[in-house]
Amino acid sequence: MITSDEIKKRLWDGANELRGSMDASRYKDYMLGLMFYKFLSDKTLDTFKKTSGMKQNDEKEIVQAYREAYEQYGEQLVSMIRNVLGYYVLPDNLYQTWLEDIRTGEFEVQKVTDSLNSFERTIAVTGDSDDFKGLFSNSTIDFTDTALGSNLNERSKNIKSLILLFADLNMVALQKGDVLGDAYEYLIGQFAMESGKKAGEFYTPHQVSEVMAQIVAKTSKIESIYDPTVGSGSLLLTVRKHLTEDAQKNLTYYGQEKNTATYNLTRMNLLLHGVRPEKMTIRNGDTLAEDWPEDPQRPNEGIQFDAVVMNPPYSVKNWNKSDLKVSDPRFEIAGVLPPDSKGDYAFLLHGLFHLGQHGTMAIVLPHGVLFRGGTEGEIRKRLVDKNRIDTIIGLPDKLFTNTGIPVAVIILKKNRNIGDPVLMIDASKDFIKVGKQNVLQEKDIAKIADTYTERREEKGYSHLATREEIMKNEYNLNIPRYIESIEEDIPHDVDAHLFGGIPRSNIAELKVLQSTVPIILEQSLKEISDGYVVLSSSIDEITKNVLNDPRVIEKSEEMEVKITAYMNKYWQALKNIEDVNQITELKNEMLIEIKNVLSEFNHVDVYDGYQIIAEIWKNTLTDDTEIIASSDFYTAGRTRVPRMVIKGTGKKKRIEQDGWMGSIVPNTLITKHLYSGELAEIKAKKTRLQEIETELADLVEAAKVEGSEEEFALGETLNDKENAFLVGSVRAELKEAKKDTAEYALLKNVESLLNEKATLNTKTNKLEKELKQATEERILTLTDDEIDHLMYEKWFGNVLEKMVRLIENPLKEELHTLERLQERYSETLSEMEKESERLEKQLEAMMQELVVNESWNKRN
Repeated sequence: MITSDEIKKRLWDGANELRGSMDASRYKDYMLGLMFYKFLSDKTLDTFKKTSGMKQNDEKEIVQAYREAYEQYGEQLVSMIRNVLGYYVLPDNLYQTWLEDIRTGEFEVQKVTDSLNSFERTIAVTGDSDDFKGLFSNSTIDFTDTALGSNLNERSKNIKSLILLFADLNMVALQKGDVLGDAYEYLIGQFAMESGKKAGEFYTPHQVSEVMAQIVAKTSKIESIYDPTVGSGSLLLTVRKHLTEDAQKNLTYYGQEKNTATYNLTRMNLLLHGVRPEKMTIRNGDTLAEDWPEDPQRPNEGIQFDAVVMNPPYSVKNWNKSDLKVSDPRFEIAGVLPPDSKGDYAFLLHGLFHLGQHGTMAIVLPHGVLFRGGTEGEIRKRLVDKNRIDTIIGLPDKLFTNTGIPVAVIILKKNRNIGDPVLMIDASKDFIKVGKQNVLQEKDIAKIADTYTERREEKGYSHLATREEIMKNEYNLNIPRYIESIEEDIPHDVDAHLFGGIPRSNIAELKVLQSTVPIILEQSLKEISDGYVVLSSSIDEITKNVLNDPRVIEKSEEMEVKITAYMNKYWQALKNIEDVNQITELKNEMLIEIKNVLSEFNHVDVYDGYQIIAEIWKNTLTDDTEIIASSDFYTAGRTRVPRMVIKGTGKKKRIEQDGWMGSIVPNTLITKHLYSGELAEIKAKKTRLQEIETELADLVEAAKVEGSEEEFALGETLNDKENAFLVGSVRAELKEAKKDTAEYALLKNVESLLNEKATLNTKTNKLEKELKQATEERILTLTDDEIDHLMYEKWFGNVLEKMVRLIENPLKEELHTLERLQERYSETLSEMEKESERLEKQLEAMMQELVVNESWNKRN
C-alpha cells in the first residue's frame, strides 16, 4: 500500500519535475485541476460498478462495461449515477480514456479540453450545477497557455506527463481515511510556499489553522461553519477534523471567495475530502461589497453560524468601493465604519454579524488592530463594551509566506457572561526556525489550546485582563500592556560585583533545586558575608550529587514505570489498528494521555513530552498505521517494497529500483539485531581502512618535504592532482630500488598499504552487498517475536530515555544558572582594580625601559 507521505512526496517531486519554469501559483491550477478530474472519473466508475453489481476489479474491464452500458441505456444510466453522486463523467471523457489514448499514441490535448467542457455541460442541467459550475473554465485551466510549452507538441508532451502522474492512484480508495484530501491539502501548502506573496490569497498555514480550529471546535455544538474569505477551504476542513464523526456528518459548510481560480480550488478541496455537494454552499463574490449569505425572511439579521473562521487579506485599502454606510446591519454594532485605508475591522464585523448566539469566531489579523487609534479605536472600544472579545492570541512573525509581520488570532463570542475577563496569550516566542519561516510545533499549538480551554494564567505567557484594566489602558489591547516578558538574564547585583559572592536572593529563585534537593544545594554553598555565598564544590561535583540524589532517582524510576505502562498500552493499540479512520482518534488519545501522565510530575514540562509523542507520529506512526490498517501487523512486518532511488542528472535523471526495503520494519534494525556479527566484521574492516588512509596521507605529506628520506624514496610515485600514490609507479620504483635500504623499505611499506587497501575494499564491498541481500531476504521470514522486538524499538526505542530526561532538564538548567552566577561574581571590583594597577605599573616599567634604550642609542 502506498502511504499518504509517499503520495505527497511523489506528487510534489513530480510537480517540480514537470512545471519547469512555470510560476507555482499558476501551475497549481493545472495540477490540482487534473488530479480532481481523476477523482471525478474514479468516483463515476466506482458508482457504476456498485450500482450495476459488477464483481470485477480490473479497471479496463469496468471502463469497457461502462461504455457498453452507456450505449445501451444512455440517459437512464447517467441519471442513476447522477442521483448517487450529483454528477457523472461520460465514458468517452473519462480520465481513463485519456490514459488509453496515451498508451495507443492517439492522445490529443483537444480531447482533454473537450472532456472538461463536456463535464461543465452535463452538470449545467442538474440541480447541483452551482457546486461544479466553472471548475474547469478556461480562465483557470487553459491548455493553450504557452507557459505549458511554446508549441502544440511541447504542450502535449507536458500535459501527457502530468496526466500520467496520477495514472495509478485509485482516488476512491485513497479518499478513505482522508489520505487523498491530506495529499491535496499538502500540495496546496507546498504551492503556497513556492508562490511566496501570491500565496496569501488562497492559503492559511496549517499551524495557524490548527490554533484557530482547535479553539473553535470546542464550541458545544457545531452544525454549520462559515468562512467569508475561504481561500482553499483549509480552515473549514481543519475545524471539521477536530469534530466527532457524528458532528462531521451533520456539518454544513459555507464560504465566499473573490478570486475565481481560488473559488474553484475550494470546491475541489471540499469534494475531495468527502463533503457532499448538498452540504456545501460556496460563493464566488466580494465579501465586503455586499452581505452574504442573507436570510430573505430576515434581511437585517443574516444567516447565523455556529462557527466562523477567517484569514482575510490584511489591511486592504479602499475596501468600501460599494459606498457602504454605517446603517449596513454588519456595522451597526460598531457605530462607525472602519477606515477606508484598512479593511481589517470590516472583515471582523462581517464575520461577527454572522456568528450565532452560542457560537465561536476566530479571525487572524495583523497586530495593528489591537492598538491603532481613530475609528478602529472606537470599534475596539465598542466590541469590549459589548463584551464580544473573548481571547487574543499573539503569534510569532514570519509564520506566513506572504508577510513577515506578526499576527494575532482574535476569538469572539456573543454569549459571554458579564464581567468575564479577556484572555491574553503571548505565544510569540514559541516557535522553531525552518528555513526563513518560523513554525509553531505541535506542543506550541497544544499549549495555546489548553490555556484557552482552562482560562489559566501563567507568568510571561497568559493573563486574564478585566474590563477595568482594559479601560485603564484606554481600550488598547496590545498584548505587552498586559503580559510582561520574562527577563531571561538575571539582573546584576552591585554589592556582589564589589565584594564578591552570589546573592542569596538569586539562590532563592532556583525553585526546582530548592524544592527537589534543598540539602544538597545548601551544602554546596559557603557564606562569605551576610546574604552572599560562593560555591564550595565544583559545578560538576554538584551536578553529580544532584542527579544521584535518592529523590531524583526515585522520581526518575517512577517516570520509567509510568512511561513503560503508557508505551505497552499503546503498543497493543497500534499493533491491532484495523481501520484508517481510527488513526486520528488513536493519535489524539495518545497525545492527551501523555499530558495526563506527565502532569503528575512537578517541574516537568508537559508540552516537551507531548512533542516527543507528536514527533513519533510525524516520523513513523502515521505511515505505519496506514499500512497496518490495510493488512495486519505481522503481514505488514513480513512485507517488502521496492527501494526507489534517483540516478543520473539532467536529461539522464531517472528513478530506478535499488533492492528492497521493509514495508514497516526498517532494514537498518534488521541488520543491527539479526546480523550483528557481519556488521561488526564490516566495521572492523572499515576501521582498518581508515587507519591505512591515515598512514598513506602521512606518507604523502612527508614525501612533499624537500630533502627528506620520503621525498627521495617516494617523490616520483606521487600523483600531485590526486594527492596520492600511484600503484604502478610504486611498483616500478620498487624494482629499481636496492633491498635492505631505507628507500626500499619505504616503497615496500607503501606497496603493502596499497595492496591491503585494495583487498579490504574488495572484501568490504562484497560483505556489504551480501549483508544487504541477506537483510532484504530476511524481511520475508521474520518471526512474530522478531517483528515485535524490531517494531517496538522503532516506535519507542528512545522514548523512555527522553521522558526521564524531562526530570533532569529543569535541574540542569538551574545548575547552569548557578554556574553563570558563580562566574559573574567570581572576580570583585577591588581585585579588578588591583589587576589594573599591576598592569599599569608593568606598562610604566616597559615605557621607562624604552626611554633608557632610546637615550643609549642616541649617545652611541
